[in-house]
Amino acid sequence: MAAIPVTDASPSSDDWHQTACILCSINCGVEMRLEGPTIKRVRGDKAHPSSQGYTCEKALRLDHYQNDPERLTTPMRRRPDGTFEPIDWDTAIAEVAARFGDVMAEHGGEKIMYYGGGGQGNHLGGAYGNATRAAMGIRYYSNALAQEKTGEFWVDGQLFGKASCHTTGDYHNAEVSVFWGKNPWQSHGFPQARRVLNAIAKDPARKMIVVDPRVSETAAMADIHLRPLPGGDAHLLAAILKVLVDDGLVASGWIADNATGYDELVGHLADIDVAEYCRRAGVDEADVRQAAEVMGRATGGVSIFGDLGIQQAPHSTLNSYLEKLVFLLTGNFGVRGGMNLHTRFASLGSGGSGGGKGGPRRRAETPVTGHRLVTGMVPCNVIPDEILTDHPDRFRAMLVESANPVHSLADSVRMREAMEALDLLVVIDIAMTETARHADYVLPAASQYEKWECTFFNLEFPGNYFHLRRPVFDPLEGTLPEYEIHARLCRALGAYSEDDLAPLKAAAVEGREQFAAAVFTLMASQPDKAKLLPTVLYETLGPTLTTDDGVEAAGAAAIWGLSQLAAGFWDASIRRAGIGDAAETGSEDNLGEALFNAVLNSPSGVTFSLDDYDETMRRLLTSDGKVNLLIPELLEELAGLAAEKSPLATDDEYPMVLAAGERRSSTANTIYRDPTWRKTDQQGSLRISPVDADRIGVVDGDRARISTRRGSAVAVVEITDAMGQGHVSLPNGFGLGRGGQSSDTVGVAPNELTSTDERDWFAGTPHHKHVRAKVEKVG
Repeated sequence: MAAIPVTDASPSSDDWHQTACILCSINCGVEMRLEGPTIKRVRGDKAHPSSQGYTCEKALRLDHYQNDPERLTTPMRRRPDGTFEPIDWDTAIAEVAARFGDVMAEHGGEKIMYYGGGGQGNHLGGAYGNATRAAMGIRYYSNALAQEKTGEFWVDGQLFGKASCHTTGDYHNAEVSVFWGKNPWQSHGFPQARRVLNAIAKDPARKMIVVDPRVSETAAMADIHLRPLPGGDAHLLAAILKVLVDDGLVASGWIADNATGYDELVGHLADIDVAEYCRRAGVDEADVRQAAEVMGRATGGVSIFGDLGIQQAPHSTLNSYLEKLVFLLTGNFGVRGGMNLHTRFASLGSGGSGGGKGGPRRRAETPVTGHRLVTGMVPCNVIPDEILTDHPDRFRAMLVESANPVHSLADSVRMREAMEALDLLVVIDIAMTETARHADYVLPAASQYEKWECTFFNLEFPGNYFHLRRPVFDPLEGTLPEYEIHARLCRALGAYSEDDLAPLKAAAVEGREQFAAAVFTLMASQPDKAKLLPTVLYETLGPTLTTDDGVEAAGAAAIWGLSQLAAGFWDASIRRAGIGDAAETGSEDNLGEALFNAVLNSPSGVTFSLDDYDETMRRLLTSDGKVNLLIPELLEELAGLAAEKSPLATDDEYPMVLAAGERRSSTANTIYRDPTWRKTDQQGSLRISPVDADRIGVVDGDRARISTRRGSAVAVVEITDAMGQGHVSLPNGFGLGRGGQSSDTVGVAPNELTSTDERDWFAGTPHHKHVRAKVEKVG
């Protein structure tokens, strides 16, 4: 086995340790000053190439994550009565491997599902988890992206040739920045978000357009705030497209040179009644026309960020399509200040062709319900239906890693039932989460600051960044990093033997050039070992890896392999970033080695690619090298908007709309399990408009019962003009149990109120931001 990398557990309190915040996808670089096992101070890392010293206030409280008193320190096995007992690691690995082996022998590895692989800042464990998935023959997998972004990724595939052709905005330079269903002040979404928002707001030559039913912090800064009714976004988007076409605001020359399908698309927009669609969306027509004109006449680039406000709402996939048509029809693609296709250090999904250079792919489906696998992932809302059935192809077991589907996915009640119905559930996590309480085995992982770690949310343009983070602490006694857990599981499953690894170990001692040759030889002679490569690298190359300043780096072994792949994909972009210069790296002929050396020896991260704006068009993977504007699968839904019941229409039993999981200053992702980190809104208030509060008869601080078709809960009321009439919200990150008990919670767990049935027909994305509800005063 490779040695587990360690650091000095008691560094000087005067030392600052470079790492990153792990609370959102941006992973701002931070520095930590320690006092024994405690994070004493946190500040932004000015040397970080992306965040450049920026961080929000939430990072300052990261010790609540690192030193949560309820962290697990030993593997746990469930007893027949539902309680847990501690066991040692050798027993845990042997029994878990044997139990999974039993499922494989009786039902096949395809009846095991893998969920998770990391949160916002810890994707390296999931990379090693790919080896365990291969060892068990796991075919089906999913993670949180499948309840957020898969519809958007699929649309990207249809427009640009492949789902990995993902667009990102150039908000630092855009003349017009549009945030649709997005509040970057709280949810960020791009580097230095608050700095950028302030810069836009202060610049009279730039415009900010926000589309949101709420008056969010970002909406309050906007030049134009369109405030649609909840669920009215598709009508509003369609109206804007019609205005762009009718008023001559489209980039006709750009479209003629760079896109196909425009004339047919215009035909599908012809019958849109702008005034009627604006009325249904609940937005004044004059404001809509003004926003369209601002976007259509901009000469310095338009960047649009469509986020969960429209992606977890009615018409999720259609919304993503229409939103992207806005920037495409105005020619804001492949230009400074516009939308561009970025590089990536590693793939977050299996992709998915839209009739690109490789041609369309056969539709893949889930085994029981037959729901399409969007970008290869099982839609989260169908997971219980793939378990709670007597269908012979149902999932029999799950491996859940660094994820908490019982709490984070729709309909927690049904998700708990599904977890209990499995023959085997194994969870890898640092705490006894809501999901872990239903597990047969819980394997305690080291924290994100006790191991080598990284994020693969590398989504920026023109510069893109990668930060391979070093361990700041030793692993807590009794825990293991995921790369060690997966290596032990692969061994116990019989995925490879010591004899298989011996040639690679010998080659690694000779040098990385000899090791690379040995790897290619192994892959050629035993291609079945290719999918096991992450843990193979850890066990063979890992023990030889150290940074230039002497830090052991076995856990970074998988990054060596990913560096070789990235160098093959993004050769020119990586070289433009200054990597591969023989004068600096001595590796001119091996860009993969140069890239690996750069990320391994850059404790604050590195700019790994740099692009010109015209690179975007060269990245298209459509058969003709042009943007395909027409997506036939969504045209019927677009046409159906004309006859759809207006969002103005109410449901007599549930007359209000709940936005479940609002981002606030007092919320973070659920790795903050200790509620004492919050300074305000400690109960997670139910936000409601003054009009609705008066109608219901509640005042600030009252308790109200919110009920949906799936459940009900009691919350503390907060009255605010930020909410429109008929619209209420609950924050994310609340309702976590303490002391291993689901009953000892603070605030409302939003998914106790949501339903798996309320989802996008195409991608299966849940309607978390549009849950029909009623609110009543509690005596």
